Order: sequence, then structure tokens, then C-alpha cells
Amino acid sequence: MSTTVLVAISAGVICAIVVVAYFVAIDQTKPVAATNGAWAPPPVRTTWIKQLEALARPLASRMPAHETAPLRQKLSRAGDPGGLTPAGFQAVRYGVAALFAIIGLSLGLLISLPVPTLVLAPLAGAVAAFVGYWTPRLWLEQRISQRRHQIERSLAEATDLLTLVVESGMSLDEGLLSITERFHNALGDEIGKVLREIRLGRPRMAALEHMAESTGVADLHHLIESIVQSDQMGVPIARLLRVQAMEMRRRQRQTAQERAASASSRMVFPMVGCIFPVLWIVLLGPAIIQILKSLH
Repeated sequence: MSTTVLVAISAGVICAIVVVAYFVAIDQTKPVAATNGAWAPPPVRTTWIKQLEALARPLASRMPAHETAPLRQKLSRAGDPGGLTPAGFQAVRYGVAALFAIIGLSLGLLISLPVPTLVLAPLAGAVAAFVGYWTPRLWLEQRISQRRHQIERSLAEATDLLTLVVESGMSLDEGLLSITERFHNALGDEIGKVLREIRLGRPRMAALEHMAESTGVADLHHLIESIVQSDQMGVPIARLLRVQAMEMRRRQRQTAQERAASASSRMVFPMVGCIFPVLWIVLLGPAIIQILKSLH
């Protein structure tokens, strides 16, 4: 089978996938006709992630139960991007793997190497599919780390703000609301979720404990534990928040000092690998040129 035929087959497969996806999207977004003269409300437009989840449900539904809970926790720590469920995230992984497989197969057919095309194309497709399958997982881990870093950086300042609000005589809920108005980042989003849960009837301390567990930030977990204990023991919460804010500032200062102390050792490798060679070239270059001229 020639390379031209393989390219034509691959192009036909890609076109078929695009056409099927187009008609599926049309079918799922088709408005519902009114029956018996009654007005029917317009349907909610389905996102492409939900469409992909529906298409990949036979594969995603076979996900083991012991993997569903950890994945749901990771999605929660990542801020529930796109409203993804564990099944939807698996569907995205399968879809990205299929897309990468098509790209790898096409590159294997078009690139000329001293390897038979029948071997290179499937190998490139398999490697690209493997990379595509793990890319969403790496993206999820990176998003979790980014949100955790945002919460850690904003927590001390948010605790100071909460302390000032509570010391002024306002309630804890009003202090949490002031945090959502001041911080438009991951911490503000998590506090906003807590306030919505409280409005829906969930106990305040239970909502705070759930937030501490879902974020996975140690400092936030310690702060929530202290608030819960003070509520149970009747300790004034303003004094507790002041102590917690001071302790967070001390830990941040200690962490900054540790990073500054380790910066000198980290600079050794860039200096040896990048700065010293250029420096030696600048210093010894003219002397080497003069020696070579004298030898000639």
C-alpha cells in the first residue's frame, strides 16, 4: 500500500469524524417543538464538554469506583474547571488521546524517515495517543498547584481582613463576604462556595470544614480547625484570628528566609553552565587569537 493511499484513508477518517461530530452537535442543540399549542421553553445549550461526555459515556462509565473519589477530589481542588465530573474528565482524556493519535498518524505518514511507513505511522499514533491521554492529567495537577499557591499567598492577608471585620463587631459571615469582595482569586472562589452552602442551609462549621478538606492547604486547614474549636469552646474568635494571622505571617517570613538562604546554592549551576564559559571566552579569547597568530 502506497503512502498516497494511506494519506487518503487518514484524511477520509478525519473527515468522517468531523461530519459525525457536526451532526451530533446539531441533533443535541435542536430546539424542541411545541406540542398541543403549548409554548416550550428553549433548551439549554449543551457545552462541547458535556457532548463529549455523552459520547464517551460507555467508556467513562467503566471507571473503577476506587478511582472516582480521588479524581472528584482533584477536580474540586482544581476549582471544578468547566463543571467537569470524573466521567467527563475521562471523556476529555479519551478525546484528546484520539485527537493526538490522528495527528501522530498523519505526521508518521507525511514525514519521511528510514523506517517503513507501515511501522512508523502506527508507532507515531500510539506515542501521540499516550501523550494525549496523560496531558489532561498533567494540566489538572498544574491547575491544582496554581490554586493552592494562590490560596497560600492570600491567606495571611485574608485572615487580617477577617480579624478587622470581626473585631469591629460584625459577624463571621460578613467577614467571609468581605473576603470574597476583596480577593478575586482561588481563595475568594472557595469562600464564595462556603457562603452559598450556608445560604442553602448547611451549617457554617460543616461548610468551612468541607472547604478546608477540598482545598488541601495546610494553613487553611489549621485556621478552620481553630475556628471550629473556638466556636465549640466559646473562645472569642477575634483574639483567635489575631493569633492565627500573626502565626501565618511568621511562617511566611520563615519560608521566605529559607528560600533566600537556598538561592545561593541554586545559582551555582547557572553560573557554572552559562556565565563562566562566556566569561572565559571574553577573557581568554584575545590571548588565544594572539597566540595563534604568532604560531603562523
